[in-house]
Amino acid sequence: MRLDLCHAECCRIADEQSALLQEARQKLNTRQPLSKLEQNGTLHGLQVLIENAIGKAKHSLKDLGESVPVSAYDSLPACTLKKINDAQLQQWNAAIDLRNRIVHDYMSIDMTVVFALIEQQGYQFIVDFLRQPISTP
Repeated sequence: MRLDLCHAECCRIADEQSALLQEARQKLNTRQPLSKLEQNGTLHGLQVLIENAIGKAKHSLKDLGESVPVSAYDSLPACTLKKINDAQLQQWNAAIDLRNRIVHDYMSIDMTVVFALIEQQGYQFIVDFLRQPISTP
């Protein structure tokens, strides 16, 4: 995929999913409960953001001629060329953990934790990453 198309798609996804999560945030901030459908939508929105960030990281590494790690946990630090501090690394690892739990362990997700993440916009760093231009050599 061409880098310009990849970047445009990452931005589209970031805009679309963050808008949906913002709607959920507004409801939560006014103490309105989310329906089961809305709860599932928030989980899906987070999953899509995280998966696209992982995909962007791997695509960027491939375009730079770097080896592409199989593990998502290794892809994001490699993509940022090790310019990631420990706090950021923990944030990315927590996002990947959440994605894995959504996909593989959906019955034990604590929605109060997810609601807190949405209320605090704890997903914004992923949106910001997706909106950043893809660096080229």
